[in-house]
Amino acid sequence: MSDLWYALPNLDGGLIRLEPLELHHAAGYLSAAGTGSDAAEVFRWLNPPGGGLAEPVTIEDAERHILAALAARARGERFPYAQIDVRTGEFAGTSSYYEVNPAAQALAIGHTWLGKRWWRTGHNTESKLLMLSHAFDTLGAVRVVWHTDAYNTRSQAAIERLGAVREGVLRKHRMRFDGSWRDTVQYAMTDEDWPAARAALAARLTAAG
Repeated sequence: MSDLWYALPNLDGGLIRLEPLELHHAAGYLSAAGTGSDAAEVFRWLNPPGGGLAEPVTIEDAERHILAALAARARGERFPYAQIDVRTGEFAGTSSYYEVNPAAQALAIGHTWLGKRWWRTGHNTESKLLMLSHAFDTLGAVRVVWHTDAYNTRSQAAIERLGAVREGVLRKHRMRFDGSWRDTVQYAMTDEDWPAARAALAARLTAAG
């Protein structure tokens, strides 16, 4: 049964389809990331593999990001999804499970970014509804966790809109790519929180549709 926790089944919604991230997604990855200030805003709080700019500028950058994610999957550290726009077939961003712990019936969701033109469209809401439904209803998780930079107030607001509870701040939790120490805000949702959160997320999607 624990093998299911490390699988990445396709998760299909009306707006977003989640499929395992692969190297062939590189061109779409680069396109969705955008350019200039848009790309910088999307990737501002994400640490790139191997240093350098957080946002991908070339196809080689996109491939480097994806290869790093695939290497983390091979090590059992991160299980990355590509977010695909169902209506257009375009690559829209990524999201991942990590800190997967079947014994504790817990996992985390993160490494998430969505191209700027998909912001405030319902795509992120549905993506998280799909991932949370898989975690709680299929895997039987009792706890799902999120981590975000203490300065990333936009991410914190988005996580709170999912129905997650802010649990505290982990001081000097990780190092940013520029060498500075990051304080991390931790959120979580439990199986007891999930029914109300699921209903609220479904209602938001219906209202947005």
